[in-house]
Amino acid sequence: MATSFRASEHQHIRYNPLQDEWVLVSAHRMKRPWQGQVEPPPLTTVPRHDPHNPLCPGATRANGEVNPDYEGIFLFDNDFPALRPDAPSPGPSDHPLFQAEAARGVCKVMCFHPWSDVTLPLMSVPEIRAVVDAWASVTEELGAQYTWVQIFENKGAMMGCSNPHPHCQVWASSFLPDVAQREERCQRAYQNQHGEPLLMEYGRQELLRKERLVLTSEHWLVLVPFWAVWPFQTLLLPRRHVRRLPELTPAERDDLSSIMKKLLTKYDNLFETSFPYSMGWHGAPTGSEAGANCDHWQLHAHYYPPLLRSATVRKFMVGYEMLAQAQRDLTPEQAAERLRALPEVHYRLGQKDRETAAIA
Repeated sequence: MATSFRASEHQHIRYNPLQDEWVLVSAHRMKRPWQGQVEPPPLTTVPRHDPHNPLCPGATRANGEVNPDYEGIFLFDNDFPALRPDAPSPGPSDHPLFQAEAARGVCKVMCFHPWSDVTLPLMSVPEIRAVVDAWASVTEELGAQYTWVQIFENKGAMMGCSNPHPHCQVWASSFLPDVAQREERCQRAYQNQHGEPLLMEYGRQELLRKERLVLTSEHWLVLVPFWAVWPFQTLLLPRRHVRRLPELTPAERDDLSSIMKKLLTKYDNLFETSFPYSMGWHGAPTGSEAGANCDHWQLHAHYYPPLLRSATVRKFMVGYEMLAQAQRDLTPEQAAERLRALPEVHYRLGQKDRETAAIA
């Protein structure tokens, strides 16, 4: 008698229609004992202000500039940018196997808060709302000139972040990066074939199926994608059709701030640690592409956290993942169930604060 398929027991591959990729799901591997690398625990205490930290108010940065004594958002040009606005063009290629094209742009750093010992889940909803407004503003400002504006946050040393001060980066480029190109192509093809945006239909389907939902609110959904690669990867989607961050209404920005705080609190609560991740926003291209028909685009944010079994055991993307295709152990449904069950009050709050938050 043939064995019936169970996603939590039997390996299978899943398709990512947003980026035209497949992922191997091997949930049975979670039963194997872990004898690999164990990461050092993150710093338990970070000084609120360090005069030698180049992101702190009043500190001197590597280029000699002194930061203002900012009390909210602080946005400045990256002192070591990967993109500059005035780079020369490499000129025409002499062979199809050796192509190079011009790459111009700007890189900025955005500090979320003057204190180094807070992260987004520990900030207030109004403070997070200020971050959302700053994201929308910088997208509009740089998007007036550049084709792509990539907002991203690397949180934690595990994700290559060398500074614990709460901040993100903004890179604006004259070209459309690879992932953005794939999402452009896939969303356009889906719209042409089915007559509606891919992520609008996907969000509706996930609301009906419910098994991968983590959080829902009046204007937003948080879910573990059917095709998730990272163990506790999530996708943040607006319910309304929105192409870019600046299009969000005040109500949607308020709601976004609230649901972000809840999601990131759940992340921290999972292993009771400051949860590392890389996250970023994707929206319709800007600059010279802004006037084109971009109705196939739906604004969304990706969260890619590496932790798998504990605060010190991470998922490595090596070997098969580098040479063949992505692979995951925990199923997306199992990950969503674990995240859903977690409290929305941060583990670092005292019992009195927990009770106050529960009453509120």
